[in-house]
Amino acid sequence: MSAILRRLAFYLLAAWSAVTLNFFLPRMLPGSALQAILSTMRSAPITKEELAALEAEYGASNKGLLSQYVTYINHLLHGDLGTSTSKSVPVSTVIGTVLPWTIGLVGVATLLAFFLGTFIGIIAGWRRGGLLDTVLPVATFFQAIPYYILAFLLLMTMGYLWKWFPLGGGYDITRNSTVEPGWNGGFFGSVAYHGVLPAATIVLASIAGWILGMRNVMITTMDEDYVLVAAAKGLPRWRVVWVAARNAILPSISSLALSISLIVTGSIVTEIVFSYPGLGSAINNAVLDADYPLMQGILLCVIFAVLVVNFLADIVYVILDPRARREA
Repeated sequence: MSAILRRLAFYLLAAWSAVTLNFFLPRMLPGSALQAILSTMRSAPITKEELAALEAEYGASNKGLLSQYVTYINHLLHGDLGTSTSKSVPVSTVIGTVLPWTIGLVGVATLLAFFLGTFIGIIAGWRRGGLLDTVLPVATFFQAIPYYILAFLLLMTMGYLWKWFPLGGGYDITRNSTVEPGWNGGFFGSVAYHGVLPAATIVLASIAGWILGMRNVMITTMDEDYVLVAAAKGLPRWRVVWVAARNAILPSISSLALSISLIVTGSIVTEIVFSYPGLGSAINNAVLDADYPLMQGILLCVIFAVLVVNFLADIVYVILDPRARREA
């Protein structure tokens, strides 16, 4: 428990640092959210009272930075991320609309890549020098390709040339579509169909890391004394492999925590390529519209998601590894 509490304190400090940077960085850049909204109102005169209200709403008041920072933290603790200048709705509303799409895509693709890559790595390490070792360079090739290039290649081949999958979007919104958003089979089927290529991009770009990492650790673990003793006692082969795999998987969990930020970043780029209605498309539109509050809110959401996933991975590591509990 003490190990988990120490990790929780570390992640709370990291979250506070992220919130602080998220406040100060936009204020160090040229322009502001207020200037962006005023540029759309050039033709309409604005009174001093309206200007003061806009300054208060978009954090551009004459108060000092410290006072603005305290106000920002207070609003954040109450779930107020500000108002989107391009959509004129609360940022939390925009994020609440697009976040489930990204969570579904990244969650399914990451878990699929992790479990499939770990399983293949265990088999490759157990039967080293076998058939799987000959196909590992193919997985390494996909890992070397940037997300956006791999997404474009899948889009052009399987989407445009072969027409196996749709070119973009989250579900069928064509004129003749009978899909109605909601809790029904037709909608979920359409979402799954449109998510195949984005998910395949994330899986292909990240699975090689799990395969190679797990294979190398598995080879080392299979030569440990306790594994050799288990085999000498006459345990079934699958039991011996399970004993080795249980210990070999611990570094993979740490790697998952370290690489989740890269996966999330890659998924955002992937969403932009496929026009997927998640955080990637939202932040792309926010940049084009100079929507500073929305950019801040999405950045903060991504940072918190990465911190939460890393914290959960640390908890799983402590549960699986008795040595971590003893060190605590």
